[in-house]
Amino acid sequence: MEVKIGVQHAPREIVLESGLSAEDVERSVADALTGKAQLLSLTDEKGRTVLVPADRLAYVEIGEPTTRRVGFGPL
Repeated sequence: MEVKIGVQHAPREIVLESGLSAEDVERSVADALTGKAQLLSLTDEKGRTVLVPADRLAYVEIGEPTTRRVGFGPL
């Protein structure tokens, strides 16, 4: 699932492919915004961890789950 994170005072957004479900990502964002966690912590499909201070979050966009397409058929 593609997750885009906007950070205040940063010119570019953070984009990662996460193996988490949309509900799990939403729960992590909600915990960061309500003060239960000081950092938004997400891990991408390659095992890299992204940490964003909760007070610097501008927006989080949760995309549709992606499936890998294999072959040469029509898109």
